[in-house]
Amino acid sequence: MLPFFGEQSVSQMSSGDQAEWTQWSHRERCRIVASTRHGIAELAERLVEACTSPQRTDPVETISAELLPLCAALKFIGSRGAKLLRPRTLGGWRRPLWLWGVRSEVQRVPLGEVLVLAAWNYPLLLPGVQVAQALAAGNHVWLKPAPGCEGAAELLIAAFHQAGVPEDALRLLPSAPQAAIERIQQGIDLVVLTGSAQTGRSVMTHCASTLTPSIMELSGCDALIVGPGTDLRRVADAVAFGLTFNGGATCIGPRRIIVHPQQHRSLVERLRARLGDAPAQSLHPSAQAAARAVIAEALSRGGVNILSPATGAVAIASEQMRPTIIDGAAAVWPIASADVFAPVATILQSHDDEQTVQLVNCCRYRLAAAIFGEASWARSLAERLDVGHVSINDVIFPTADPRVPFGGCGDSGFGVTRGAEGLLAMTRPKVIARHHGRLFLHLRPRQANDAARLMRALKLLHGR
Repeated sequence: MLPFFGEQSVSQMSSGDQAEWTQWSHRERCRIVASTRHGIAELAERLVEACTSPQRTDPVETISAELLPLCAALKFIGSRGAKLLRPRTLGGWRRPLWLWGVRSEVQRVPLGEVLVLAAWNYPLLLPGVQVAQALAAGNHVWLKPAPGCEGAAELLIAAFHQAGVPEDALRLLPSAPQAAIERIQQGIDLVVLTGSAQTGRSVMTHCASTLTPSIMELSGCDALIVGPGTDLRRVADAVAFGLTFNGGATCIGPRRIIVHPQQHRSLVERLRARLGDAPAQSLHPSAQAAARAVIAEALSRGGVNILSPATGAVAIASEQMRPTIIDGAAAVWPIASADVFAPVATILQSHDDEQTVQLVNCCRYRLAAAIFGEASWARSLAERLDVGHVSINDVIFPTADPRVPFGGCGDSGFGVTRGAEGLLAMTRPKVIARHHGRLFLHLRPRQANDAARLMRALKLLHGR
């Protein structure tokens, strides 16, 4: 039994309380969900241990990339959630004249049953925020962890329960894929998946048979754009961070480094100096085959691993890999558009902004992008990129802001989680309209001159 760290223990609730989670007020649900962060802080050491694996050996990564952002997101729900979810009243101001007497209220009501399918690379942050937002909105939630992440999921679920979330409002499924399929077939109101594009297609196939809506947070093959006059030392540091953090298994890590030919040689030198002696990292079993395949194919075409130009093929190991950056590639090569969860990147050369925009927007994966350069130029370029998130002069780190939504385009998925938009995505709008007064012109018998009157009204209200 975990130590009690919430304001109300599950054991103190009646079965009636547990059955009425949907009926609790937005404020009370958000308060309870937000208080889960206190339990997560107390369980921090155990959560770090549960997330330790061959791919993640550094506790700093779990604390900084999972626990701190998750707790910040929970705090955001506590401070902003109730306000975002409260009903919105539409009175007489800006009401169409022909709707005289009608007042409407737009409510945000829970969808019902939400299934969260978690990924292995961030087993706490990604499902934790999704579960929290679904619960705060009043849904009942099922969490299916990725295989190998069962211990972290159990601790996470326990933290929510101990904070006061009823046991029947949040339940844990087995990690086997069949558990998700069976849950969808039994009936669910929303599926939230974090995973590969291939997994997304499979899940959507099962959702289609039951017309179940979904939010798909899928793979990335993100661009890092090097602008004119950029500090290449910072670029090299950002690439090193993106390729080595979490063993390179970050969906918004830099996979395509886009640089002007005039800066190409200098950038290569900086990257070699920064990553030339980087140690090998363990790859997740699900990522090994894809990483080997795209690197081998690129080398066979004449690509060069700038971090090991003489023996590029040695970089391809069965379970471990040193950071690998392939130069001399073309955008049409598989490695330049592959969703690989490994420390792999490709250098692509671009002669101008138009070509850069095309390289980004024509890639099937458009989750995020990073732009390094002068602020006004970078902002102007960012406006033209068809991606879900753009970081200027940084990489990965800004997405941890609990206030901003996260989602991609193309094969990177659809829908959003996190932020205000992610919370509202866990609800549906319900409108209650009331007609006040005695004026019901639409109910009276049709008059001979109605068409003429309505035509005059139309031209008066909307004509030039």
